[in-house]
Amino acid sequence: MTATTTKASSAVPNFCEGIQYFGEALPDFDTYGTTPAIASGKVAILNPTDTNAVYQTLLAADALRYLTLQITASKASGHPGGFASQAEAYAALVMLGHKNIITEVGHHAPGFYSAMFLDRSLEDMGIFTVQQLRDRFREKHGLLGHLSGYIPGILAPAGPLGQGQHFAMSAALLHREKLFPFTVGDGGLGEPYIMSSMAHFNTAYPSVTNFLPVLVWNGYSQEHHSMVSLKTNEEMIAYWQCNGFSEVVLVNAKDFDDQNQDGDYVDSTAFSFDNRLDFTKAVLVGMNKAERCALSGKLTVFIIKQLKGAGVHALGAKSHNLYPKDTLDAPHIVAALQKLALPVQAWETVRTNAERAGGGPAAKTAVTEFELPLADLGELPLEEYAVGGEPKVATTAMGRLVGIVGNKDKNFLVTNADGNEASGIANINQALKINHPTIDDLYSQAPGGQVYEPLSEDACAGLAAGLSLMGARTLWCSYESFAINGLPIWQTVTQAMAELRRQTPSTITLFTAGALEQGRNGWTHQRPEIEAYFASLMRTGNVFLLFPPDANSIQACYDWALKTKNKGIVITASKSPLPVRSTFAQTEKGLIDGAVLLHEVASGKTVVFAVVGDMTLIPTFEAAAFLETEGIGVKIVSIINPRRLYRPHDTAWETCSEPDGGFLSDADFEQLFGGDALIGVTGGAAAMLEPIMLRSNSKRDTFAWKRGETTASADELMAFNGLTGEALTKRAIELVH
Repeated sequence: MTATTTKASSAVPNFCEGIQYFGEALPDFDTYGTTPAIASGKVAILNPTDTNAVYQTLLAADALRYLTLQITASKASGHPGGFASQAEAYAALVMLGHKNIITEVGHHAPGFYSAMFLDRSLEDMGIFTVQQLRDRFREKHGLLGHLSGYIPGILAPAGPLGQGQHFAMSAALLHREKLFPFTVGDGGLGEPYIMSSMAHFNTAYPSVTNFLPVLVWNGYSQEHHSMVSLKTNEEMIAYWQCNGFSEVVLVNAKDFDDQNQDGDYVDSTAFSFDNRLDFTKAVLVGMNKAERCALSGKLTVFIIKQLKGAGVHALGAKSHNLYPKDTLDAPHIVAALQKLALPVQAWETVRTNAERAGGGPAAKTAVTEFELPLADLGELPLEEYAVGGEPKVATTAMGRLVGIVGNKDKNFLVTNADGNEASGIANINQALKINHPTIDDLYSQAPGGQVYEPLSEDACAGLAAGLSLMGARTLWCSYESFAINGLPIWQTVTQAMAELRRQTPSTITLFTAGALEQGRNGWTHQRPEIEAYFASLMRTGNVFLLFPPDANSIQACYDWALKTKNKGIVITASKSPLPVRSTFAQTEKGLIDGAVLLHEVASGKTVVFAVVGDMTLIPTFEAAAFLETEGIGVKIVSIINPRRLYRPHDTAWETCSEPDGGFLSDADFEQLFGGDALIGVTGGAAAMLEPIMLRSNSKRDTFAWKRGETTASADELMAFNGLTGEALTKRAIELVH
């Protein structure tokens, strides 16, 4: 599509302001390019073999390439190459009427922004012209380097590889009648755990096939050849088939090359114009087949095989990102833009098709632009146990409520890596059933259950967090020591929730069997560093860690969490029977204040124990009993919601789309934690005590996790880490004297 290019003139439509080059008339444009292939009042082309539709799909692909290169070069930064190699596939999806398009590849962001500009979605954020598109790229409150929940029309965030399928599967589960394609790069194909998560999902939900991976097989990853670059077409097809995909649609640009390009991966923009049309037609027809298969119950993948960087400033991995030298004035950038340049009339056709496709801009039609209706839960029937009465298992008390939520809300899903029964929450499985193809009442499993149990924390966290982002209620359950493997996707979602322009249910987790309960199970079960990870996330402003001290408290915590929006909420509790130490009212106050006073004896000098967790209260009460016999006053404060204990300026709460500015005042902090000495106690990382240590003016110290060891009991493990009543007593006496 080469033509002599000219500088933009005043005769162009307003949206084209900022386009630097326009091409001369294209072959047969008057015949196939002037009347939009998506007719007024329609949402898609009528026939993928229609020459008008094919011709205009090619125009759309080059428009996407042009904008992607121009906006990245305007900042000499960004990633044009990967998206450019699949521009025909994205254009085909749009021409076929699809706007619910997701990506697993954060580096496809400038291409997705270009698509959102073409269909006018970005007008919702004040971007009406190409010049504004250029100006707002990679700017704060603009078009970030990777996709986020802030951008109109974008369904899901993208950045870390190996996550996009979770969002596509989540959306497909909630909206069975719509197609959710997602692009995945061959460079990221080996990331954990793309294939395994789709395979388990397909086993659990065999009829939910309306998500469509679009593999961008371009031979390269970020800085080198992709690890699948030497696979033959037959091997790639077999790879997907052996992972359960019954339909594999592969379109190879090499089959249409009339320029004798070297290698298995070629650039279709170098073909003759007629061969470019033939290749585009093959993509359009192939995508049409893929969408029909995916929407009719067949697990399907579409593969476009084309050289990375097709049509832009460089080829292969060298096209992946721009450097300071890659400016709009650089000769190689100018040459690429001039090669891609479309005539003004072509831009008008492309814009009209993009706007009509799918019934309007993605910002007005994508499923994530609307809040998903939620089932009314009413008031949950909490069961308050007597303080000081029979010990209770906190997780089991919460599990009863989870079953009630699931029975009232059929979109509700619980995920766990095959460990609910071991975590004291077998009652969840009994109430909601494990979704499993094998019917077995003994194991509470049956097709259609609301408990999803892949042996992968990534798959557990991915589907639970993805569904929450898409608007549904979920619960991800895990051992605290294993959950680290699912945190990347959960963190991605919490950050997206902080930026969303709509409300969505908070993504809630229940982490049981903390390191202190894993004494005899060896190192793999003793990894509380996850709490340091969470402690840092609290600073983002919308992540809340809840540490209920008992079976009463956990019920109030879960009830509160269910009513929140756009938060990441982690509930950590024991799976062992423990004393009931608090009332509902105390936890309700603790959720607001951050902590609650469980025990106080005034006498002379006072030691304050600030305790995170439930099992850690056992040695703390032992220490308190001894100190009281020595005439030393004691306060035991249970830290339930440590995020409330930071000072307002410590977190970025005001930047969140659903800001929560609740923090304990200085006066109330002093009333709770004031004393002659303060000792922070936690069975996890000491970082969780940071907000208390920042604000306390007392002489102070911390008792926290050091490392795991294979021991016979939780008491022995706590002793190994210095968490004993004797050690706490000794240090308390040293501090007050």
